[in-house]
Amino acid sequence: MASAAGKQASKIVSKTTSGGTAAAGATGAPPAMPLASPLMGKKKKPFLGMPAPLGYVPGLGRGATGFTTRSDIGPARDANDPVDDRHAPPGKRTVGDQMKKSQDDDDEDLNDTNYDEFNGYAGSLFSSGPYEKDDEEADAIYAALDKRMDERRKERRELREKEEIEKYRMERPKIQQQFSDLKRKLSEVSEEEWLSIPEVGDARNKRQRNPRYEKLTPVPDSFFSKHLQSGENHTTVDPLQGLAGLNTPYPGSMTPGLMTPGTGDLDMRKIGQARNTLMDMRLSQVSDSVSGQTGGGSQRLFDRSQLHDPHTWSDIKKARLLLKSVRETNPHHPPAWIASARLEEVTGKIQVARNLIMKGTEMCPKSEDVWLEAARLQPGDTAKAVVAQAVRHLPQSVRIYIRAAELETDVRAKKRVLRRALENVSKSVRLWKTAVELEEPEDARIMLSRAVECCPTSVELWLALARLETYENARRVLNKARENIPTDRHIWITAAKLEEANGNTQMVEKIIDRAITSLRANGVEINREQWIQDAEECDKAGSVATCQAVIRAVIGIGIEEEDRKHTWMEDAESCVAHGALECARAIYAHALQVFPSKKSVWLRAAYFEKNHGTRESLEALLQRAVAHCPKAEVLWLMGAKSKWLAEDVPAARSILALAFQANPNSEEIWLAAVKLESENNEYERARRLLAKARSSAPTARVFMKSVKLEWVLGNIEAAQELCTEALKHYEDFPKLWMMRGQIEEQCENTDKAREAYSQGLKKCPHSVALWLLMSHLEERVGQLTRARAILEKARLKNPQSPELWLESVRLEFRAGLKNIASTLMAKALQECPNSGILWAEAVFLEARPQRKTKSVDALKKCEHDPHVLLAVAKLFWSERKITKAREWFLRTVKIEPDLGDAWAFFYKFELQHGTEEQQEEVRKRCENAEPRHGELWCAESKHVLNWQKKTGEILAEAAKKIKNAF
Repeated sequence: MASAAGKQASKIVSKTTSGGTAAAGATGAPPAMPLASPLMGKKKKPFLGMPAPLGYVPGLGRGATGFTTRSDIGPARDANDPVDDRHAPPGKRTVGDQMKKSQDDDDEDLNDTNYDEFNGYAGSLFSSGPYEKDDEEADAIYAALDKRMDERRKERRELREKEEIEKYRMERPKIQQQFSDLKRKLSEVSEEEWLSIPEVGDARNKRQRNPRYEKLTPVPDSFFSKHLQSGENHTTVDPLQGLAGLNTPYPGSMTPGLMTPGTGDLDMRKIGQARNTLMDMRLSQVSDSVSGQTGGGSQRLFDRSQLHDPHTWSDIKKARLLLKSVRETNPHHPPAWIASARLEEVTGKIQVARNLIMKGTEMCPKSEDVWLEAARLQPGDTAKAVVAQAVRHLPQSVRIYIRAAELETDVRAKKRVLRRALENVSKSVRLWKTAVELEEPEDARIMLSRAVECCPTSVELWLALARLETYENARRVLNKARENIPTDRHIWITAAKLEEANGNTQMVEKIIDRAITSLRANGVEINREQWIQDAEECDKAGSVATCQAVIRAVIGIGIEEEDRKHTWMEDAESCVAHGALECARAIYAHALQVFPSKKSVWLRAAYFEKNHGTRESLEALLQRAVAHCPKAEVLWLMGAKSKWLAEDVPAARSILALAFQANPNSEEIWLAAVKLESENNEYERARRLLAKARSSAPTARVFMKSVKLEWVLGNIEAAQELCTEALKHYEDFPKLWMMRGQIEEQCENTDKAREAYSQGLKKCPHSVALWLLMSHLEERVGQLTRARAILEKARLKNPQSPELWLESVRLEFRAGLKNIASTLMAKALQECPNSGILWAEAVFLEARPQRKTKSVDALKKCEHDPHVLLAVAKLFWSERKITKAREWFLRTVKIEPDLGDAWAFFYKFELQHGTEEQQEEVRKRCENAEPRHGELWCAESKHVLNWQKKTGEILAEAAKKIKNAF
């Protein structure tokens, strides 16, 4: 007790002391001295004034657990007492609410839904316990371990993340990357174009800029009662508008409004009827019109693949209710029964569908569609019974008879059904045609004889009968057909084909002329396009005389005189495109009769015969052509070439001799005669011809051919002398300078070759080929800097020359400077943005992943350029897309058949990936096209050693030089 009293006294003293000190400090007075105490004289303990260790409980060692006073827990309060916070939210305004809330916060959520198999519970199991120093140390250790492990994997993780980001950006590029090609076009926009761009403003009209919102005011009931009593009618719903057969009258359109007569009260029964009518209208607008669709139920309300969707089932229920309402409202409406049956069929309730449609046949016995739908839904024998019942109700229905015949499996039964149908409906062309198709030829002829009596206006039946009859009987049948149907042209054309088939070709022209006269007399307009189509059909059927007679009869109808030539050439090309070659030949023949002195018409006809005719027909046409146009050198040359290709050299010489008489001193004929002799190894005759040409008709080309003849024959000195002589007269002809330089290069006289090119460039500074030869010479001797300077000078002399830019790019690329080559290519495309050869080269300058994008840009700029199309074909070839590559090769040679490089690459492609037939086809097409242009092609065809090789041999040589390193 004494010790307790001492403790109490010391506590009071300490509290008093601290309180006094605080008060003194507050008032600014000097601190008061502590009161005297018996403890002051004792020695001070070392732990006094120090903080207690963690987990220390005073008195725990001697069994004292401490005590709690009211000051520690606060005053005692009831659970319903309000809290001190006047603005506490609902649920926290009483002491009991706050105690309950704190207790809930302390309880942990150990529910199974809050448990994860890997991470455990979402919260901490020991969150309610004290967070002590050893917990802090443990957390620091774990954090250091996590940081260390993270640093070990950091490099690999960052590398993997970087690769994933790059892959993602390649697959899904940013918006700015997708518009990169459009941004590049901004460099082409001039300052004036920028300034002319209008400012963005509000282009809407005033009403849209300042909308006036609709104001709705509720109408009072007195308004309705007033108008109901007055008996006014307001019928704004028209059920006949936009419906497919719904003829139910709208209740209220026949009676005075929706009210009971004589009163002002609403008639609820009529409101219900109006609601049903509205449902009927909506159903008809949304669903398919089933009127006349009884074939296979192709148009259905729902797809079977949607039946697993619960929303679809709710829609089916709604549709079922709507259809039921329609059937009850108007039970004599056939589409409602058909739609109901099809709805049940789709949902799988086939028996319900059958019951519904049979009930529909009872309610609508005169509806053809309902009976056909019932026959479709019923099984075999039952369907036959349904059709038999339908025939009793509708004995004139052709479609029901056709359905009855289709249900029969035996041919005899089909015939029996159709013959019974013809007894009832003898005017039906469809029934007659179906019945005739089942008969043998003899029986069919008899039936058709009866058919044309019953249906005398059917052209098809008359023509079918004429085909089955003999020649004499067929003539009689067609004469009767013309009497019954005097306005149909097919009967006349068939008569002409009949005469041609029986060898009476002299009557064909008369029949067609009489047809035109008779049809005009009967008021029929002669449609030129239709008659030409009929002529094409005759051509495809093998009736050549009829086709030509039709063309001659109608080719000049409805055409102005000044448009005849142009229109006829277009008609001939159209016939060729449709495969009607005889029609085209007839058009050309008629055009040549009208325009015998037109060189262009003769040329088109000659090219037509060359491509689609025989050698004999071509030569016969050319003989007539040169007789009418003796001054047309090209016609003489075509005739001579045709004879030469047929290895008839004397005939070719005689044609050229006649050409000399008609065109004396003609350069083209001189050179053609020289070529004829040189190709046939008659070199001395060729030399004499050239010497005579140089004396009588000296031209630069004649001298050039003279130099080339001596060069290819190995007479270098004679070639040089002729070249020197030619340059005295024609120093501005660049090909002579090129030949002189190439001859010196062949003799390995580099300095003389350089001198020849230099002199040529002084005389012909705009010859791109000369600049290229000069650059190649310097590059070949290792002077890359000089070659680069020559090309730069050439570009200055010849701006916007894609060939010079291309050679500059290739020069840098061959030197291994790919970056400079890419820079030059960018500059070249800026200066020549529509150059196909530059874009084609740019595609393969890119890395393989970027080539496809570059090819797309090239196609946008040069859509129909053969070099770009060839580059795309090679791109697909390099990616092993064989089918696509072949398609693009075919497109290239079709657009530009004169490009030899395309044929060479196409042939190389087929050698690797095609069959022998495909290779042979490419070779033949190339020989027919006779290409003359192309960098690779000209390098082979103009080589001195290949001067006598044919087109096919040059094609093979060019293909050998191609490597697949794209």
